[in-house]
Amino acid sequence: MSAADLGMLQRPNDRLRRRRAVNRGMELLAWLAAAIAVAILGIVVWSVAKRGAGELNLDLLTKPPVPFAIGPVQQGLANAFAGSLVIVGLATAMALPVGILVAIYVNEFAPRPIRLGVGLTLDVLNGIPSIVIGIFVFGLLVVGHGQKGWVGAFALAVLMLPLAARSMIEVLALVPGSLREASLALGVPRWRTTLGIVLPQTVGGVVTGTVLAVARVAGETAPLLFTSSIVGNQTSWNPGHALQSIPVAIFELSEQPDPADHARAWAAAFVLLLFTLFASLSARWLATRSRRKIGRAGR
Repeated sequence: MSAADLGMLQRPNDRLRRRRAVNRGMELLAWLAAAIAVAILGIVVWSVAKRGAGELNLDLLTKPPVPFAIGPVQQGLANAFAGSLVIVGLATAMALPVGILVAIYVNEFAPRPIRLGVGLTLDVLNGIPSIVIGIFVFGLLVVGHGQKGWVGAFALAVLMLPLAARSMIEVLALVPGSLREASLALGVPRWRTTLGIVLPQTVGGVVTGTVLAVARVAGETAPLLFTSSIVGNQTSWNPGHALQSIPVAIFELSEQPDPADHARAWAAAFVLLLFTLFASLSARWLATRSRRKIGRAGR
């Protein structure tokens, strides 16, 4: 065997070693990037917990704030927690049905050009900054009418809609086509197949998308500053009036000179962070469970 033949045999081995080295280098970079992301999250959680955990107590959740308090007065942010529950609940009630209907139409009935167009629209809407949505809703519903809780909920619903619809579209796409074909082969109308066969398989996915959407908008401040921020200190559940919310309360307290207000802002931020963390973990668990359920149904 000539030297040229030996060189040709050695070249593939050299390429293989080089590819393995590059592959290991990219894996190390990926692990490093993931470690940096986890470290940043850990630093944020630790920083907020260090400043806010000491102020967590029952008064924070049950007592309203007392402005210009003299002396040690027990006060909390009950109005902000109540307002956030009302606003986020209304936003979910507004966005979720529309998102489900959009997803059903796009995935089950729409032709390909409309499907692509609606998908692009949802992606663009999902990328619009929240402050732009707040200004839009302010000009549409607040000017001439005043701030109200349901207007803030509408602004958050606009932010929730693309995420909820996108999540639902992805879940519907996971349902095996054999289930639809079997139902249609039996003479079941398409609309009844969708309602009776397809949708029951996606309950877990709907809940997952809803949880993610709620976690996405629960901490939004900019839209609520324009739509529901001029409020009193009393706890109110009436969406016909402007309602206080946790993000707006954190923003306002952080602007005050009193260190006690800063401590309550950190405590409220810690509660909001814990809610987002547990909501994300619940969504992950529900998504895994939904995939397993859909996989078993397709067998």
